[in-house]
Amino acid sequence: MESGHTQQIDAFLEHLALERRVSAHTVKAYRRDLTCLTKFCEDAGVASWEELQGHHLRRYAAVSHASGLSPRSIQRRLSGARSFLDYLIREGALKANPGVDVRAPKTARTLPDTLDVDQMSRLLQIPGDDVISRRDRAMLELLYSSGLRLAELVDLEPADVDLDDATVRVTGKGRKTRIIPVGRKARVALKDWLASRCELADPEASALFVGVRGRQISPRTVQRRVRHWAAQAGLPRRVYPHLFRHSFATHLLESSGDLRGVQELLGHADISTTQVYTHLDFQHLAQIYDQAHPRASRKGNNDE
Repeated sequence: MESGHTQQIDAFLEHLALERRVSAHTVKAYRRDLTCLTKFCEDAGVASWEELQGHHLRRYAAVSHASGLSPRSIQRRLSGARSFLDYLIREGALKANPGVDVRAPKTARTLPDTLDVDQMSRLLQIPGDDVISRRDRAMLELLYSSGLRLAELVDLEPADVDLDDATVRVTGKGRKTRIIPVGRKARVALKDWLASRCELADPEASALFVGVRGRQISPRTVQRRVRHWAAQAGLPRRVYPHLFRHSFATHLLESSGDLRGVQELLGHADISTTQVYTHLDFQHLAQIYDQAHPRASRKGNNDE
């Protein structure tokens, strides 16, 4: 493709970063996917975005699938292409979006991994009264109490936490802000951490949670501390920060059944994203059936 068309990609990525304020990681992913699309167009003899048709994009999806790319990744590639082509339409460089009706192969929807209530309780029993233990206790309690994403946690500032109102103000995907309740134990842990934060934080540090050098804690450090405390708790599995979010959503839905409420708390734009938490394990359903249904078979009760 001509250099002018790659310049259109650069302009789109700049639009994402400056106007839509998406993360640098997301911009990088868009660039990678659109570079793949450009290469495909060059190989297919598509000389400009105006020449791109729906059958080209269907072929692009098929080639991606044949190369071993997962349906989820193909969905992401096509979504990125549609967003870029919509941008070209808004800029007057294109009349119609050829990707509107192009869909990726269906992907099997897997259940999110979670910790049960007892496992989570063990994990949150963090001993010690030193500043690092106080910080870690506050981080882990808040992850589970409010279902935060890792990026949301590390971007928090002290002013985002209102202990009197028992809420935290979070800036999520797309720079959307939401207010989330904070549980009692998380409030206690946050109060302890805020009282001792100055022992660790650089005077100019604006982040709520800081590392040993006094600056904003990194996502990698949070991941490392979660693994550390999971090992201390003797949990026989891999534990990572997003597992707290999955567990928060699952436990809340099991208790309340309020799908819309959980959607709001998680900050999901589409309720279908939240619905994955409603799929209970069949063995659990069978156990409930056996215990509760009048006609269920009981062990030791043979039919005559």
